[in-house]
Amino acid sequence: MGLPKAALTAGLLEELQDALNHGNVAKRVNTLRRVTDLFLNAPLEYSDEQIDVFDDVFHCLIQQIETSAKALLASRLAPVAKAPPRLIHELAFDDLVEVASPVLALSEQLDDATLIENARIKSQGHLLAISKRKTLSGAVTDVLVERGNAEVVESTVNNHGANFSERGFSELVSRAEGDDNLATCLGLRPIPRHHYLRLIARASETVRARLQAGHRDDATDISSAVKEVAQQVCAARSDESLRMHGLLQSLHSEGRLNEDQIADFSENNRFEETNAAIALLANIPVSTVENMMIEKRSDGLVVLAKVTGLSWSTLKTILCMRARLAGNDDVPDVSEYQHSYEMLRVSTAQQVLRFYRMQKNTASGPAVPDKS
Repeated sequence: MGLPKAALTAGLLEELQDALNHGNVAKRVNTLRRVTDLFLNAPLEYSDEQIDVFDDVFHCLIQQIETSAKALLASRLAPVAKAPPRLIHELAFDDLVEVASPVLALSEQLDDATLIENARIKSQGHLLAISKRKTLSGAVTDVLVERGNAEVVESTVNNHGANFSERGFSELVSRAEGDDNLATCLGLRPIPRHHYLRLIARASETVRARLQAGHRDDATDISSAVKEVAQQVCAARSDESLRMHGLLQSLHSEGRLNEDQIADFSENNRFEETNAAIALLANIPVSTVENMMIEKRSDGLVVLAKVTGLSWSTLKTILCMRARLAGNDDVPDVSEYQHSYEMLRVSTAQQVLRFYRMQKNTASGPAVPDKS
């Protein structure tokens, strides 16, 4: 083995050979420091072949050295984009959190597959370090949310560079029930509307008050969406949401909003468009549809389908969308709802809907912003 000749003095080469062959821990640590200094002097100038040699040397030097020296090495090399990759991998999987943390939090050498592997088998301290990375993919956060303790999950949610999958958001909403701190953190970051509605429906009064304070600047135009869901008032819809509602309103006014479009919306998991279209056809507030969409049972959706004249096929598509957005990848058993749908008369469905709306209109509660 030999280091790049152009980068080394004869003295350091001799010292390295002596440290590897006969050196005690102190000599190895001192040589490790000097080799690290040498590498960090110009890491971008080294070829891949030269970095491979450094990789081999570092691997030999870190055997049987004290934790503090290994942790210092990890902290020095973690921010370096071209750090020796095998060394970075070894440090990331070190059982000692003080060694692994800097690399897990900062190193660009670690891809998603490596981070996922680490998060599946290492300690909560390792997961916490991963949660602090500048960016996180949905595949990585899925594992953090699944395996992480409360500290790890809250850290991940508070990371603005973290992305979450549908499955991840669904799991977070479930975990936030009974955890006011997590519920508040989740409610204050961008989150798909259907998950936000589920979060608010389960939130405590403390969480609702915190979210209202956190969104005070946006709470200018009061919406009834979350009021219907959790007996509360909501704030303004986003410009994008308003444009979407305006387009659907125009289609409805021209008689061009129909069942086929609702089926297409639901097949593509377009939650807001599905709700808004059903609301227009049923001549009811969007919030009423949203509330029925997030309830545990689907009886309310059966009523809406009958009132609006939707076929069983379209209703089934909506029920499947509802299950997917709740994090259930399996096709739901909707046979019980098919029987209810077929037996339900339109006149009865209209009466049930009127009663439902009357009940909701009597409810009141503290204001919480809309997350459209």
